[in-house]
Amino acid sequence: MMEYAFMTFGALFAMVDPLGAIPAFLAMTPQNTAAERQRMALTATLVAGGVMAAFACLGNVIFKVFGITLAALQIAGGLILLLAALDMLRAQRSPLKETAEEKQEGVIKDDIAVTPLGIPMLSGPGAITTAMVLFHKAGTPGRVVVFFACLVVVMVLSYGILYVSAAGARRLSPTFMNIMERLMGILLAALGVQFILVGLKLG
Repeated sequence: MMEYAFMTFGALFAMVDPLGAIPAFLAMTPQNTAAERQRMALTATLVAGGVMAAFACLGNVIFKVFGITLAALQIAGGLILLLAALDMLRAQRSPLKETAEEKQEGVIKDDIAVTPLGIPMLSGPGAITTAMVLFHKAGTPGRVVVFFACLVVVMVLSYGILYVSAAGARRLSPTFMNIMERLMGILLAALGVQFILVGLKLG
């Protein structure tokens, strides 16, 4: 149970990557007050958490409709994690989280809370796929509770990080953020490989 909890928390936090979202979040809200940014951060994390929870719960329906097996999703999820990990190891914001066009759209929007901050910056394809894979790895009611508890913790931490950044975290050292990004990249790469190995066994 503890192993599943640590794996779930680590994978979800690394894929949501709130630390990596800080520069884009601040760049897209230059005219907003700290209070407005904090409100956007709350809305974005609620939306992101809801989207990831919905896709995780509806995974069985998606599998049946599209004829996808859990093994295929495991392997696809592993590949997505590896791609995201490579960008994180280079301290780059992955296109899996948001594209340059989506970031530019956010610059000209009055309120970026739902899009592009909530979707796809916090809950992009990689985060959604990871949530679906981890939910279906649960297997028992106890682990399902652990999954949702980890998702809630990740969203609360994400809100806290964005909340602090909204109040003026421009002073946060870029070197520190890059170090944290690379450390999460290593974790994510290992999880990606593990997902692929499990998927190959299931297949």
